[in-house]
Amino acid sequence: QVRLVESGGGLVQAGGSLRLSCAASGSIGSINNIGWYRQAPGKQRELVAIISSEGNTNYADSVKGRFTISRDNAKNTVYLQMNSLKPEDTAVYYCNADLRRRFGSTWSNYWGLGTQVTVSS
Repeated sequence: QVRLVESGGGLVQAGGSLRLSCAASGSIGSINNIGWYRQAPGKQRELVAIISSEGNTNYADSVKGRFTISRDNAKNTVYLQMNSLKPEDTAVYYCNADLRRRFGSTWSNYWGLGTQVTVSS
């Protein structure tokens, strides 16, 4: 059983910082792209940031220069450092990964359950 478990969400004032973590556990062989999406109330889920197995990154325009994604392959963990947070960053943040299970030959996409980030003005 493969799981993605997010942590690090919470309530912060505008201008503050949070660091999200997402740990993949279970019978994992390889992780390709892994990243973060978010969904605010009444809005569609959107890409925040993604990082490839080679370390290439892609960010939503709205977070460029404020958020930094990184990964620790040895720990099967991805991080999202969020600085200069704004009220419009308030959302549930979901971890997403393309991964292959150990001894498996196919790639599948997995989602975490999400962690709430609330930025007060």
